Amino acid sequence: MPAQTLTASLHVNGREHALPDLDPRTTLLDALRESLGLTGTKKGCGLGHCGACTVLADGRRVLACMALAALYQEREITTIEGLAPDGAECPHPLQRAFVERDAFQCGYCTPGQIMSAAGLIDEGRTHSPEEIREFMSGNLCRCGAYGNIVAAIADVAHTPLVPGAREPGREGA
Repeated sequence: MPAQTLTASLHVNGREHALPDLDPRTTLLDALRESLGLTGTKKGCGLGHCGACTVLADGRRVLACMALAALYQEREITTIEGLAPDGAECPHPLQRAFVERDAFQCGYCTPGQIMSAAGLIDEGRTHSPEEIREFMSGNLCRCGAYGNIVAAIADVAHTPLVPGAREPGREGA
C-alpha cells in the first residue's frame, strides 16, 4: 500500500512554499533540502546531537532533523539562506564576524553554528563567554574552532571576551 501524503505549505525565509504530496514522515530538514533546494542547512548526525541542521522557527532554535515538516506549517522558518535582511547585498553581521574571527575550518557546521548563534543572541543568552559556550554546546565542530566561534558571537552580541572586563575609558572608575 503506498504511503499517504498530504498537502502542506511552509513559510521559509519570507516566502510561502507549497509542498504537494508531502509524506507526513518528512523531516523539516529533508523538506528544506530536497523539496525546496535550500541546501545551506546541513545534514549531520540525523539524531539531533550535532546541531548542523539548526534553523529558526519563529526565532527559536530548532533541530530540523528532529522536526516533522508538517508540524511547522504555521511557523516562520529562517534558514542560513534567509538570515541576511531581504534584499541585502551584504552578509548578516554573524556571517561577517565568523569570517573576521576565522570561526570555521571545514565549514560544514558553520550554517548551524550561525543559526544557533542568531537564536542565542535573540534569547539574550550571551552575557559571558561561558554562557555562550553553554548555550552553544549542542552545536559540534569537529575542527575545534570553538574559541573563534565564541569570539565571533561575542563580537556581534557586544559581550566582553574577558568576564568582568572594564569598558574602554573607564579604568579606575
